[in-house]
Amino acid sequence: MSNEIISYLEMCQREGTSLQKGMNFQLNDDHSVILMSVRANAPYQDRIEDDGMTLIYEGHDEPRSAKNSNPKSVDQPEFTSSGKLTENGKFHRAAQAHKLQGVAPEPIRVYEKLRAGIWSYNGLFHLVDSWTQFEDGRKVFKFKLVAIDDHSISINSRIENSERTRVIPTHVKLEVWKRDKGRCVTCGATDELHFDHIIPYSKGGTSLKAENIQLLCARHNLEKRDKLV
Repeated sequence: MSNEIISYLEMCQREGTSLQKGMNFQLNDDHSVILMSVRANAPYQDRIEDDGMTLIYEGHDEPRSAKNSNPKSVDQPEFTSSGKLTENGKFHRAAQAHKLQGVAPEPIRVYEKLRAGIWSYNGLFHLVDSWTQFEDGRKVFKFKLVAIDDHSISINSRIENSERTRVIPTHVKLEVWKRDKGRCVTCGATDELHFDHIIPYSKGGTSLKAENIQLLCARHNLEKRDKLV
């Protein structure tokens, strides 16, 4: 469920692997995973656009090595030294296959780091485009992802025309987390938390203001949804 708050360990358990890198192409052959951050000290320039409908994700740098002590000074790689595709290359190839050949878009689960030990599951996205551009004298990859409704489809279906859902902006999540003190506003639970829209987005509620977002545990979030008419 999107807007779920989880720990790093829970995230790894869900994906069935230790997520040591930010780009993970086709885990278990049915979906990919990216880890993002828009915090001030984030190593990459990820950004959310269209009021939470679109994610622009930056590719990843060459690993630091004895030969490359400053990865930010060289082009982001598409291929390894042995000629294999990097994660940048794999995501770029999938995006171009969708854009140019009409191949079904790659489904991607997106997790966002909010602060140390606290992650938010931003939901399921489709990878629809990619390109390279020059920044600070080097080539970087950019990937465009659009949010879809992960409540109504299965990953394996790779449906292209799913209802799109919005991502709550990071600054709103952090404000709500601080205001609600990391606890469910109904029962005070500190586990299985979700960012909940007080007035649902489907009924005109906004994702852009903390006044319409609250923390609820899974049980009370489900109870609230069951009462909506």
